[in-house]
Amino acid sequence: MSSVSWAPVRVATAATLCAAGLWAVPGQAAADGPNGIDDLRPGTHLADPAAADYRLDRHGVQFQPRAEVPEPPDLSALSWMVTDMASGKVLAAKNAHRPLPPASTLKALFAVTVLPKFSQGEVHRVSLEDLSGIESGSSLAGLREDMPYHVDDLWRAVFLRSGSDGVHTLAAMNGGWNKTIDDMQETAHRLGARDTRVESADGFDTPGQVSSAYDLTLFGRAGLHNPDFAHFAETKEAQLPQDGGPDSFGIQNTNRLLVGSHGVKPYHGLIGVKNGYTTHAGNTLIAAARRDGRTLLVTVMNPQSGAPNAVYEETRTLLDWGFEAAPHTAAVGALPAWAPGDADAQNAAHRQGSGMALHKAAIGPTDAGWQGRYWWLLSAAGVIALAGLGTGAWWRRRKLRESERERAAERAVEPEAESVETG
Repeated sequence: MSSVSWAPVRVATAATLCAAGLWAVPGQAAADGPNGIDDLRPGTHLADPAAADYRLDRHGVQFQPRAEVPEPPDLSALSWMVTDMASGKVLAAKNAHRPLPPASTLKALFAVTVLPKFSQGEVHRVSLEDLSGIESGSSLAGLREDMPYHVDDLWRAVFLRSGSDGVHTLAAMNGGWNKTIDDMQETAHRLGARDTRVESADGFDTPGQVSSAYDLTLFGRAGLHNPDFAHFAETKEAQLPQDGGPDSFGIQNTNRLLVGSHGVKPYHGLIGVKNGYTTHAGNTLIAAARRDGRTLLVTVMNPQSGAPNAVYEETRTLLDWGFEAAPHTAAVGALPAWAPGDADAQNAAHRQGSGMALHKAAIGPTDAGWQGRYWWLLSAAGVIALAGLGTGAWWRRRKLRESERERAAERAVEPEAESVETG
């Protein structure tokens, strides 16, 4: 009698194990090579995600110590974060997800949400209804009732003067205050924010309204991908209305680190984004600066030192540290991978998974081609594995049938047994 040969089955098993090995290939993780976040050599960012040190959910200052990298400065802010914009890597952070009142930095989310919806040249006549509901004590740009403004004038009122009259007018154009709040909340979710609760579109102190350094950084990054947002954020001075006329007047950006005012020296390379203050939130700031081809985003929330201009000087210190440390430091986490169109509230879809995926996203430069090849390999491995298993099963059935035929042939040449009838 012949026996079944298991060689093809072993081949199929090997194919399956190879496929399993391909499935186990990890994506890009937060672990960086010996040359820090700029290390682009093959393999330096491929590490076991379980072994990578993700620290954004931890309390206190988070930083990956390295001999050649200075430690982050000791600051008084309740929360802060330093991020490389191109890669989304977080260089260091303090209480990145601590929910805190955002003040007018929330206007960055308002702009990301509403800015794409209207042409900048569109003309809107401001009505009394547009300006109703503005809280006492809100900052105002000085928009006038029954006066026509281009939409870009309204955005200058928002970005330069942090004007709640501009926010209320644009919100009215967007369908109303409550609808705009709902739109902002949806945009925050779509961008990957998990700590933001919107209760007031202009950031005015409202019970339950919070955000975080991590979320505000997301909003700043999304905004800077919109050319109009980036233009308004870096504008230092303008006329309102911009076309001039007897009722036109000059306005200046309230971001002291951008314009250099009130004892604050302007920061070289600063390109915006948004500052804020309320009595409950304290001072808050999202700032972006570009130097030698690198753009850093720094978010600072509520310094406690009591020093004049603390939010600006602590931001300056973090930017200086970030530009020095970025070439060699290792990331402590990352923003969700950026996809073109994410800043467009009308067209983008949420491309990032929920839960841990927000922090275990690939933190190298977005490489759609690499991801495509990776998934192609996984699909090919699956086909190979299935083919191998199918071949092994077919071979085994074939050999079993051959063995049965051989045994039947052997029985056919043996003497037949006597028939016995029982009745």
